[in-house]
Amino acid sequence: MSTALRSGSTALTRFLPSRADYAGLRQSWRSDLLAGITVGIVALPLALAFGVSSGVGAEAGLITAIVAGLVAAVMGGSHVQVSGPTGAMVVVLAPVVAVHGTASVALVSLMAGMMVCILGLSGLGKAVAFIPWPVVEGFTLGIAAIIFLQQVPLATGTAGTPGHNTLLAAIEAASRAESPTVLLTLALVAGVAVVMVIIQRFVRALPASLLAVILAAVAAELLGLDVPRIGALPHSLPSPALPAMDVASLGALAMPAVAIAALAAIESLLSARVAGGMAGPDGTPTGAYSPDRELTGQGLASIAAGLFGGMPATGAIARTAVNVRSGARTRLSAVVHAVVLLAIVYLAAGLVSQIPLAALGGVLMVTATRMVSRRTVTAILRSTRPDAVVFILTALITVAFDLIVAIQIGLAAAALFTLRKFASLSSVQREDISGPRADGDEHIAVFRLDGAMFFGAAERILQEISQVRDVQVAIIRLSQLRMLDATGAHALVEVISALELRGITVLLKGVRPDHLQLVTNVGVIRSLRHHKHLFEDLPAAVEHARSHVGRNAAAAAASA
Repeated sequence: MSTALRSGSTALTRFLPSRADYAGLRQSWRSDLLAGITVGIVALPLALAFGVSSGVGAEAGLITAIVAGLVAAVMGGSHVQVSGPTGAMVVVLAPVVAVHGTASVALVSLMAGMMVCILGLSGLGKAVAFIPWPVVEGFTLGIAAIIFLQQVPLATGTAGTPGHNTLLAAIEAASRAESPTVLLTLALVAGVAVVMVIIQRFVRALPASLLAVILAAVAAELLGLDVPRIGALPHSLPSPALPAMDVASLGALAMPAVAIAALAAIESLLSARVAGGMAGPDGTPTGAYSPDRELTGQGLASIAAGLFGGMPATGAIARTAVNVRSGARTRLSAVVHAVVLLAIVYLAAGLVSQIPLAALGGVLMVTATRMVSRRTVTAILRSTRPDAVVFILTALITVAFDLIVAIQIGLAAAALFTLRKFASLSSVQREDISGPRADGDEHIAVFRLDGAMFFGAAERILQEISQVRDVQVAIIRLSQLRMLDATGAHALVEVISALELRGITVLLKGVRPDHLQLVTNVGVIRSLRHHKHLFEDLPAAVEHARSHVGRNAAAAAASA
């Protein structure tokens, strides 16, 4: 019992912080500190904008960036991942807020966070590797489109009506726009976009989004523009508290929590995987990450954010990329990023509250247009027709329905195309008997099964073999069969039974050792006329087949 306890405690330690998390900190603390300050400045307008866009409010976005960012930095499985509110989470969370209200966000954050923790503890972190690239890029494109459309109310100075169909909500918001407010807000959006594009092109070292928001806020104040603002923000973090919960609310939020947990797991692992392959300014890779620990860390981050009144969090690809490119090497940079945001809450909440909402909308519109590169879209569309179809289908369903449905259908479509391709590579070939011909060889058929005999190809192979005519013995070669499942083995039973009923003796040659137990359990060998009709090499099978044909010929001559 003590051994089991020790092994269990050892297994849990891999999810806990250790000194190894900060290896090399003595050499990198300066670059980590600078990277943390940089990404904290970049994260400020994004956190505010995502909070507003989700319907929870700028305060919740800022709290999430601070609390979840700190917890994920310490407990997560990546050394350079930066976590907080993201555009993908906004897409899933906005309908939940519209249906269940802002009070439901804290509870759904706790529920989703617990689910993500369970995923990490159960060792399912590596499952993200099975999501095909066209599916990932497809729902990324769909998310970008939704984020852009969600900013239309902010860009037109109207009160948005969050709903499941973002396109219709954007059209409705635009139709309610009134002059001169819409002209002022559109001017701010255009100004923010121009500033971000110019700074990004000519002075990449500067935080483009933050400078654009500052200039927009200064212009709005100096010109006295009557446009919607962020409004009052807290001057300190609220005290943690458990949200109100009952059986009814838990039941109503169960499915939204599952969707949010799935998204948090997928986006966080994708971001960590991208970060793991990136190199810093010195060209040195950031190092490996632990997918299971990353999930538990992100789950704890969402739980902590929910306790403080925030929203669910995930790893943020854009902020993580900024962190790595700024020279981050250890978790210190992500911790500093959270501290910088916390300092802004305590020292500059009044100034931040005067930022026009249209400026945040402009930031997110520009961010959305940069989420998927033209090169990536072109590469997928030019790859193969099935991959292009999966990419477009996933993107359209993301916009028309929601992200989780898009992932499900995208995966199903990708799996269907893959199985179809896999089945096309599976074949049955009729071969000539090698060596000198013998009398009666025309009554012997040799079939070679190639590739895979599984549920997607078994029926076709069954039909091709069963159509053989004027044959007394059929030799089925299985040595080139790389994959065999229960459906394929059952199809072999049907092939043998059908041929034997027609008086055709079936011989099996070259059953692979890894397939032997399956064909035995399913009844393939039992369906043979004799258990000795199983051969390891082709010459022995051909010799046995010729003896059958010879005996049949002798019997026919005797009866004549």
